[in-house]
Amino acid sequence: MHDASKIRNVAIIAHIDHGKTTLIDAIFRATRTFRENAQIEERVMDGLSLEKERGITIKAKHCSVDWNGYRINIVDTPGHADFSGEVERVLSMVESVLLLVDANEGPMPQTRYVLMRALRLGLRPIVVVNKVDRPHASPETTLDKTFDLFIELGANDAQCDFPVLYGSGLNGWMVRDRDAIVGGENKGMQDLFETIVEFVPPPSVEEDQPFLMQVSTLTWSDYLGRIACGRITSGVLRKGAPMLVTHTRWTDHEQKDFEIVSRANVTCAHIFVTNGLDRKEVDVVGAGEIVWFSGHDGITLGDTVSSMDYVGEPMKPLDIEEPTVSMFFLVNTSPFAGEDGNAVTLRQIKTRIERETRVDPALRMEDIGRPDGIKVSGRGELHLGILIEEIRREGMEFCVSRPEVITQTGPGGELTEPIEELVIDAPEEYQGVIIQKIASRKGELQSMENSGTGTLRIKFRIPTRGLIGYRGEFLTDTRGLGILASRFIGYGPWAGDVVSRSRGSMVSMDAGVATSYSLENLQERGSLFLNPGDRVYCGMIIGESARPKDLPCNPAKRKQQTNHRSATKDATIVLDVPRQITVESSIEWIEDDELVEITPKSVRIRKNILDPNVRKRSENRATAA
Repeated sequence: MHDASKIRNVAIIAHIDHGKTTLIDAIFRATRTFRENAQIEERVMDGLSLEKERGITIKAKHCSVDWNGYRINIVDTPGHADFSGEVERVLSMVESVLLLVDANEGPMPQTRYVLMRALRLGLRPIVVVNKVDRPHASPETTLDKTFDLFIELGANDAQCDFPVLYGSGLNGWMVRDRDAIVGGENKGMQDLFETIVEFVPPPSVEEDQPFLMQVSTLTWSDYLGRIACGRITSGVLRKGAPMLVTHTRWTDHEQKDFEIVSRANVTCAHIFVTNGLDRKEVDVVGAGEIVWFSGHDGITLGDTVSSMDYVGEPMKPLDIEEPTVSMFFLVNTSPFAGEDGNAVTLRQIKTRIERETRVDPALRMEDIGRPDGIKVSGRGELHLGILIEEIRREGMEFCVSRPEVITQTGPGGELTEPIEELVIDAPEEYQGVIIQKIASRKGELQSMENSGTGTLRIKFRIPTRGLIGYRGEFLTDTRGLGILASRFIGYGPWAGDVVSRSRGSMVSMDAGVATSYSLENLQERGSLFLNPGDRVYCGMIIGESARPKDLPCNPAKRKQQTNHRSATKDATIVLDVPRQITVESSIEWIEDDELVEITPKSVRIRKNILDPNVRKRSENRATAA
């Protein structure tokens, strides 16, 4: 066991893509955590294949390094707002945070959110101005804006007196002195480690008291069941020891009143501590350490785990934010069901989602009595999109509906909906189209700031509904040069109808194989989603129409045979490159009467009702109603 006075627990928090995971790579190199001949990938903490592909952190990760006799436990947290629930929970395990801010972009929406959470817990952050060696980097301006953010969020005098480091996580150096950036002394991570050891307090523990800890993170193992993680507040945890698990819930959140829901006597089956990136099984762990243990499948986030002789009050429940977006997961009923993967039943879909809800408290599953599907709620489109992609890669086939926001009833009985703060960085020439599009989606302009480099930063307040389906359109409008970031800020009055898509769908009326002859004519009437030779079925959507209404079409139509032949006629057909549809882009694009069919090999878009005659009667009934 480590001496608690030699332990430092710290989390790295920042907006998405400000360099958290890359900084940990540099820390590993500086502390020689891996052997000399080990092949280490970039962003080694992003272990999931989806994290590597997208370059984002989805799940909070724990690692540890040893430096000059000190054990430094580090938690890498997600930067995207949809996974902010991960950040809130892990902050309860640490004594301080490294707040990373990009020297070029400055504080962003998620910077505000994670800093607010850290300050509310009474943590004193260390500010790291990262990427100072990039063109247009402005460390002084970034630091001034960060200090203003501390004041705006109500930081006390001690929290405002924060140490500052400047450096480049990618190139592996950090310095305390701003002048050293240009002075050629920017080598190594020594200043970072010294600042952590000097500034971050050791965990406040009572080693001679009964064992006590709170569960902050959960994971699942097919061999061990549910595995819980947290920091030991007092006492010692031993393998095989009996434990008391107390589940609590808030009765009055504002007054901080809570009640005990249940208690369970369990046995600690396995104990793990983090060594580098790996979990190492041990027999005993002391106070101050971050520990993983198994032994009880019913344990949940925020539960108090104690020894049997602990007589004090259980720890307060953790704050877990509610979901804001929901969609239906449905059994795949298309004519191609079962051809690319496993056509699963509703029971199998439920089992898979239940497994995810065991470790992700921001995810909800609701059985609404439909024989073909269930309702799943999450923190945003990306949160649900990642879940869909994970299930797809396990070989399952299923369909999902268009995302819908979760509304609430206000204190006066009025309807309220989720509201987000939207920050856009884009070249000046695109400000007109951006403001016009956001205004049509019920967004309100809050402020506009010119950086002096030809880029504007525009802030809006917009309903979450207005952002659904906008990201792809935004990238098209800004030629891929714009950056869009948002964060949930609360509920506000219902903003009225939001027009999300101004164009209709091109819907196949027949089944068969798409032909070049037919697609050549159809591409003049919209943009296509498929290539010649692709199979289609009746009710499948093969493109976006250029007009507001849906366009019935036959992509499998062949040229009539005649006595006249042209040897080069088919060779001269020129087709545009079809629009690539992904899981997320299709979820954003579809309308309420459409579904996304997801298989391990392909993503298709279809009408909810495939038969055109039945679909027309259904539309007529809806119009009459």
